[in-house]
Amino acid sequence: MIQPGATFRDNLQQLPPVDGVQRIDLVNANGAVVANIENQPGKQGSLAVYQYLKQAFGTLDAKAAEHGLLVFAEHTVDARNRPGAHPNVDRLLAIAAGGNPLSIEVVDECR
Repeated sequence: MIQPGATFRDNLQQLPPVDGVQRIDLVNANGAVVANIENQPGKQGSLAVYQYLKQAFGTLDAKAAEHGLLVFAEHTVDARNRPGAHPNVDRLLAIAAGGNPLSIEVVDECR
């Protein structure tokens, strides 16, 4: 597990690459996909964080969400000040505050 630093850029450099990942699906307890993160410009940082959380924690529960918020660093502060500006951070904030955990499914490009 990484030790998150003060900046998202530095933290991102410690995470595994997302080459070969098509998207990440977030699945609720009923098995429904409630959100996904595509591998496209502007979302690859979030994709890397969520892939890392899957590898480090297995599921997106409060403990994983709190760690993810540290990894997002300055984006977490911005998300708290501007709800809706960072939906992938907002999701972590909600889960860390007691929201329902989600399963993280990594969908490879070959699927």
